[in-house]
Amino acid sequence: MRYWLMKSEPSEVSIDDAWSAPKRTVAWTGVRNYQARNFMRDAMQVGDGVLFYHSSCAEPGIVGLAEVASTAYPDHTQFEPNSHYYDPKATQETPRWVMVDVRIRKKTRLLSLADMRTMPELSGMVLLQRGSRLSITPVTPDEWNFICAQLA
Repeated sequence: MRYWLMKSEPSEVSIDDAWSAPKRTVAWTGVRNYQARNFMRDAMQVGDGVLFYHSSCAEPGIVGLAEVASTAYPDHTQFEPNSHYYDPKATQETPRWVMVDVRIRKKTRLLSLADMRTMPELSGMVLLQRGSRLSITPVTPDEWNFICAQLA
């Protein structure tokens, strides 16, 4: 099993949106970074743990625990001309972007980015590294366990 931190802007898909979705599952659309895409395409497996993270908001941080609920499949938004995520170079035959489904397991209290920065146990976390802006990052088992203990 692997662990991931996945960022979502609450204005796009919030933890509450995901919680109220059928089967508490949402499609993780709109990833347009090759490294993050490759994580979904090549490394994520059904059942992997996910830290659901709100970004680009007043207080960014982890707001829930989730799991990867599907293998990667083509992101439909790349084909929709009216979508913010439209990619004119993508075709049905050769899609460039993928998505996975994410199932919310638990809404938690906010573990803010500011609080995480004060925790020595998380000092090596990819999210906290200078210049890290990826929307999907790997999380080590030790980081996962420490964060879960903070949220319990």
